[in-house]
Amino acid sequence: MLQWAVGRSGVDPAVLAENFSKLGEWIAQESQPTLKQLEKFAKATHTALGYFFLSKPQEERVPIPDMRTIGGTEVRRPSANLLETVYACQQRQECYQEFARMTGEGAREFVGSAKAGSNVEKTAAKMRAALGFNLEQRRKCPTWTEALRRFIELADELGVLVMVSGVVGSNTRRKLDPDEFRGFALSDPLAALVFINGADTKSAQMFTLAHELAHIWAGATALSNVEPVSVPTH
Repeated sequence: MLQWAVGRSGVDPAVLAENFSKLGEWIAQESQPTLKQLEKFAKATHTALGYFFLSKPQEERVPIPDMRTIGGTEVRRPSANLLETVYACQQRQECYQEFARMTGEGAREFVGSAKAGSNVEKTAAKMRAALGFNLEQRRKCPTWTEALRRFIELADELGVLVMVSGVVGSNTRRKLDPDEFRGFALSDPLAALVFINGADTKSAQMFTLAHELAHIWAGATALSNVEPVSVPTH
């Protein structure tokens, strides 16, 4: 269980070994941590204390469809950072769903408007028209940062909750890894939400936002690590 907690935490094992001098002894079952030491270790590895009293590790899965692959192989094990980010966004989405119902907001017609077999170019044209982010608009943005900012603004104005962060919550020590995931979409007619991994490059974040919006148009909730095949220099 200790080794499992180290592996899922995303924390450098050397750092944990430095902070917990007897970690090697605990893993080798040469000694046992006190409850206070275990509580500290649980906090350091972002693990619920109760897990350490189980006989074997629990299989943790991302609570949304996982479309990530590495070398064509499905990614199995999510980090604690990824799981907590998805859970937090699900809670925010639920809050806005309730707010939308209370204020009488209607369903967003674009959510799920693209069906299987829809023409890709026509769908892309409809997305550009709805967002108002055509070629002329993009040319007015001098940098990737400005283009991304404007792209997010337009998606927000359309009714998509766009969240960008490179860390878990407000904890700057828990950085999100773009190699693990680049973003995800939580599709919902009242409160469609897109999360972008802010630790990625600005150009990659632009691609991720477009990719996740396509999931929203398809009415599909999904976690992704897709990256652009090529990125223009300007």
